[in-house]
Amino acid sequence: MQLCPCQVSPSLAFLSTPVAYSNCCQPYHDDLYEDGTDKNGGVKAESVERLMRTRYSAFVLAKADYIVKTTVLAQQALLDINDIKSWAKETDWAGLEIVRHTPKLGKRHAQVEFKAYYQTLEGTQAHHELSTFVKVINKTTDDKGERWYFLDPTVAIPVSQKQPCICGSGERFKRCCGVYL
Repeated sequence: MQLCPCQVSPSLAFLSTPVAYSNCCQPYHDDLYEDGTDKNGGVKAESVERLMRTRYSAFVLAKADYIVKTTVLAQQALLDINDIKSWAKETDWAGLEIVRHTPKLGKRHAQVEFKAYYQTLEGTQAHHELSTFVKVINKTTDDKGERWYFLDPTVAIPVSQKQPCICGSGERFKRCCGVYL
């Protein structure tokens, strides 16, 4: 049985039963077509904390396609899938700790503060980050079109503060995702 990477954390020593990858993050990783749409009705993250866990597992398992597909659509073409895969494979991941989950910021945003642990020659290090996510609603379908996406602050987007937001909300960028990027 392959253990799910998202459950491995220095602070989760209390877990008495290992969580299998097949029962945790694998259904999320395996249930997207290349265009990011759901297969068979779809398995999509019901919260940003869940999405954060699936993204961490995707980094551990070097599933760069999933990382790209769970980033807001306007940023996806700006990501280098080969760089993501290379960095993921070169990192000796050691665990994930969710520090804080803020499930609602305004109408469509949420945040997860986390620590992703990795091993170096100096010992265990932590990448500590506050990540922001946006809920995008596909207006051409029913409520099944809602999906959380990661807003990547490292990706430069050529958009002015007064233009429509990159998430498709119809609001101005500065009043929507611009607050978090």
